[in-house]
Amino acid sequence: MADFFRGRRLRRTAALRELVRENEVRAQDLIMPYFVVDTDDASFRKPIGSMPGQYQLSLQEFEKQVGAAVKNGLRSVILFGIPKTKDGVGSEGYADDGIVQKAVRLCKQRWPELVVVTDVCLCEYTDHGHCGLLRKENGEVTVENDATLTLLARTAVSHAKAGADIVAPSDMMDGRVLAIREALDEAGFDNIPVMSYAVKYASAFYGPFREAAESAPQSGDRKSYQMDPANSREALREATADVLEEADFLMVKPAGPYLDIIRMVRDEFDLPVAAYQVSGEYSMIMAAAQNGWINGDAVAMESLLGIKRAGADLIISYFTEDFLARGLVK
Repeated sequence: MADFFRGRRLRRTAALRELVRENEVRAQDLIMPYFVVDTDDASFRKPIGSMPGQYQLSLQEFEKQVGAAVKNGLRSVILFGIPKTKDGVGSEGYADDGIVQKAVRLCKQRWPELVVVTDVCLCEYTDHGHCGLLRKENGEVTVENDATLTLLARTAVSHAKAGADIVAPSDMMDGRVLAIREALDEAGFDNIPVMSYAVKYASAFYGPFREAAESAPQSGDRKSYQMDPANSREALREATADVLEEADFLMVKPAGPYLDIIRMVRDEFDLPVAAYQVSGEYSMIMAAAQNGWINGDAVAMESLLGIKRAGADLIISYFTEDFLARGLVK
């Protein structure tokens, strides 16, 4: 009888390792983000400097890009819009002919089976770059919570009217899931699920995204409404509130630095859990790979597996399109 554990027996060959593999990343687990620009230049395709391989796209270029990705097995997208004009109330975010609304209609006309998720927030559409309406009081500028809810709900309904399959509020205003749920139901969209950015931290990992979406705050920061990275118990309070407000998915953002939070949410709730592998996570891997310091494909896949292993059912990742194109996920 052996006097110690022989774990290497199950790791001896690639076939054995695959046979006993506990987690894998599949095409249906991944959601690809796109940045669509409202422009008259049909050929507009602008590289995002801090995110190698990612672009701001005109509607026409977006159509080409998604069409190729669908042929490679793309199942789901999440859309972010960059409007022609911005104002203090983010009106282009809920305009019937807004850029996200146009992109949603295009997707559903061209690829009816593609799952289209829309980001519901005001930061990309406001001239001040905050996720809600601003109020000045005693010389101090604050984001007004309750007044913002009406506009977020209006945005979600406009996305549903355009054909979105899922709306995903990312603003972190208190009560926004309930406001959106009630507005969707009242408008006859009771079948449209809400994927709440339930646990969204005020993270330094968002830097490249703010270049991509042109959504950096013009003053101050978002620490008064996004979560403190030092906190974990607070995550369960936020997620519980969204469950009570009838969220259909719970999202944790960012993903990699918050694997413990993904696990907490997974263990506490039985709703589908999504995780957003954010721009900073992507950019760091890409930069190190381009410098030859790491094997980029291997590190990216390991990071995705870590997110799955922590308990995420779905992952929003900028690696999605490329990995599908090269057959690294199927």
